[in-house]
Amino acid sequence: MPAKPPNPETERLIGLAPVFDTRARLLVLGSFPGAASLQAAQYYAHPRNAFWPVMGALLDECDMRARPYEERLQTLRRHRIALWDAVAACQREGSLDTAIEAAEPSDLGELVARLPTLRAIACNGALAHKQTLLALPGTELPVLRLPSTSPAHAGLGLADKIDAWRKALAPYL
Repeated sequence: MPAKPPNPETERLIGLAPVFDTRARLLVLGSFPGAASLQAAQYYAHPRNAFWPVMGALLDECDMRARPYEERLQTLRRHRIALWDAVAACQREGSLDTAIEAAEPSDLGELVARLPTLRAIACNGALAHKQTLLALPGTELPVLRLPSTSPAHAGLGLADKIDAWRKALAPYL
């Protein structure tokens, strides 16, 4: 089936800037911020997204979601985790990855080059994984596909998501 042409009436959306310091060992990539995240200008701002509870469990940091946003980002940096999205800009109605059209990839190669101690890339969901493999062909870094923390990925509960992320990321944290 041919790809659906982009809707010219859909506004072009621009993602968020990467969060990192050059000591990062792990880069966590989402696909593209949802509507709540874009509106708040914060990664994983939707209250039902499991990202912050998952990271809190992995890093043994109590209730990350309840902390001020800047403190959450500082916690990631302290644990040598960088955060970004595989898509820099796109057209999309709503928040679902399946609605993304005219995706412009993030310059992952440029970011990875700025992270000399990077040991792995963790992709939050299938689209992030696919876009990362396209953006970094032949990378020697492990590119791990993890279950999406999005509330749209309801097939796994929070405990199962935490378990899957913990098993995959234990060697890199």
